[in-house]
Amino acid sequence: MKEIPFYKPYIDKKEKNYINEVLELDSPNKVEKLENDFSKYINSKYAISTNNSTSAMHLAMCALDLKRGDKIICSVNAFPSIAEVVRHFDAEPIFVDIDEDDFNINLDELEILLEKNRSKKLKGAFINHIAGQPTDLNRLYKIAKLYDIRIIEDASEAMGASYNGTRIGGLKADITTFRFSPQMKHAVASGGIMTTNNEKLKDRAKLLRTHAIVNEGWDSYGNLGYVYDVIDIGLKYDMNELNAAYALGQLEKNKDFIRRRQQIAKIYDKELANCVHVSTPIEKREHIFSQYIIKIDKNRDSFARELKENGINTALHYIPIHLLTYYKHKYNIRVNDFPHALNNYQKILSLPIYPSLKDSEVYYICEKIKEIAKTRV
Repeated sequence: MKEIPFYKPYIDKKEKNYINEVLELDSPNKVEKLENDFSKYINSKYAISTNNSTSAMHLAMCALDLKRGDKIICSVNAFPSIAEVVRHFDAEPIFVDIDEDDFNINLDELEILLEKNRSKKLKGAFINHIAGQPTDLNRLYKIAKLYDIRIIEDASEAMGASYNGTRIGGLKADITTFRFSPQMKHAVASGGIMTTNNEKLKDRAKLLRTHAIVNEGWDSYGNLGYVYDVIDIGLKYDMNELNAAYALGQLEKNKDFIRRRQQIAKIYDKELANCVHVSTPIEKREHIFSQYIIKIDKNRDSFARELKENGINTALHYIPIHLLTYYKHKYNIRVNDFPHALNNYQKILSLPIYPSLKDSEVYYICEKIKEIAKTRV
């Protein structure tokens, strides 16, 4: 039986050559090159790399000087890392329901929440872009200016995505975070990065990233200068050279990765257009298809099991945060408090979509989906 993983990285000589340069201990600093290249790619003033994407999110909260009791708005449809980094400050995530078409935060409900909540403790909103399709950023930035809140964007699924011709991360967000590796337990490499156009936020993030140390500098081998001081409570979130080498190789192919995923998405769109019980993604803005999320209107879970029996691995993006045990109990949230997210969750299913996925495998997935769909009454 054909076995198709949900995700498989595409690695070629680019990553291997950069990694070999690091191992030979005779190459320019890969972390600095990655930050400079990423800043140019995104068109942001600054880029600060981290050892993983959750570290980038947490460092962003540190740079914003989040305090106990502060509040950060976020979509209820997100990976738990967003709410998690807020809770590490004993601050409060405030959840908002979603738009059922693009799965992003519902901006109408965001405005209603901001109108009702004028608390000085409300510091900002952490906005994620589901599957690589940005939310309506023009409207979001207008809302943020009107209510004087900061915007942090999670572009973990939107590296290289554009909004009105400008790449995410180079727009009007205070900070944008990205990741270089997928959410895998045994990832080949790990890396995160954050961008900002704010010099003060950049300086604070860079200070806190490595133990809040100030010193005479580091030598070419990364050894700490002779005299140093510590001026705050810092972290150990800096990226190592091997992960930076891998990330550089991936970044240089990102345009090709996006193009290939969009090609795969077109095959899915065409093959599944008239498939009973299946709805394909709605494209409201430019979409880079980091995920391809369909909706199944008849018993999604059994549908996923049958695909698995045919060797096709799938995933969910995402289980709404209010259904997760910790947040459900911590905030006494009812299942029906976010009806749009709940309705979507009961139907969504993410299909494999990655550059190394072959056309023949995509057609095989479509064939099995149509076969299974015909058995539904």
